[in-house]
Amino acid sequence: MSRIGRDEVTDVHAHLLMPALHAEVERRVPGEVQAAAALDLRRNGLASIQASGHMIRDRFARLTSVEARLAAMNGQGVDRQWVSPSPNHFYPWANEGLASWATGEVNRLIAEHVASAADRLVGLGTVPLQHPHLVVDALDDAVLGRGLAGVEISSFAGDVELSDERLEPFWARAAELRAVIFLHPFGCSLDERLDRFYLSNTVGQPTENAVAISHLIFAGVLDRHPGLRLVAAHGGGYLPTAIGRSDRAWRVRPEARGCAHAPSTYLSKIWFDTVVHDERAMRHLVEVAGADRVLLGSDFPFDMGLDDPVAFVRGAGLQETDVTRILGENAAELLRTRVRA
Repeated sequence: MSRIGRDEVTDVHAHLLMPALHAEVERRVPGEVQAAAALDLRRNGLASIQASGHMIRDRFARLTSVEARLAAMNGQGVDRQWVSPSPNHFYPWANEGLASWATGEVNRLIAEHVASAADRLVGLGTVPLQHPHLVVDALDDAVLGRGLAGVEISSFAGDVELSDERLEPFWARAAELRAVIFLHPFGCSLDERLDRFYLSNTVGQPTENAVAISHLIFAGVLDRHPGLRLVAAHGGGYLPTAIGRSDRAWRVRPEARGCAHAPSTYLSKIWFDTVVHDERAMRHLVEVAGADRVLLGSDFPFDMGLDDPVAFVRGAGLQETDVTRILGENAAELLRTRVRA
């Protein structure tokens, strides 16, 4: 059923779960894995941890099997997926040795998964963000060593914010390689305040997106590296709808003048997926960022994703030319000029 080139329907937000990798991490550092699980429990609350466990079991095949993935894509009318690691594989607490090994394994397993259906799947690896001196080599491994289109990163890792000066070589190398950098938060630093009602996801994820993108904008990262291909999950979170407040701060607060232009101008320099769950938010995102900066996404196959992502875009009341761009043209253009292994 796959169409070719610009007519392809492309979902840029889909995940792979790697249970054997996680089992090996747990075998190597059981204490650290238990501590990370305790943090997840504190941040999410028992009810959400239990519900997520049931959800993962129900969707396990789609998270791990190429055949189940392709069948689901066919049912959604999706020709191509960008497959990134399930964010639990970031391991932001891992020491240097474990982080280097785990990152390499994630990149290898993602590459193997997408290679089994190379005409339908594109891979995104990861980097050990908590160890800035390791991230350039990990990016090279993903893009040049494994042939992946780029990497997925979280909104922060330990004491490393995306505005951290130690990440400057990473942003420079990503721009040089024309690699996709997919920003997808994992966990929220608000912790126990979000431990009920699934606020850890419904509030936490869009908050983390907004904070991380704001770090990049206000620190001038996008000024120094205009060639960055940054794709923000979940429509960029709260930032596109509240960007006027950022512009106000840039105008009146001296400490908010780290970027050359008003923050709203940078929305047209970032790409955003369509996982916003609201047609009005979808139209607003197109208005503030531009139709050429919005990409079809589903968060496949998690329950907080879009079950029918194509229908969601088609039902948002957009112009047909904009729909065509969002469903596939923009993603094809992002990949067309990337550096290949």
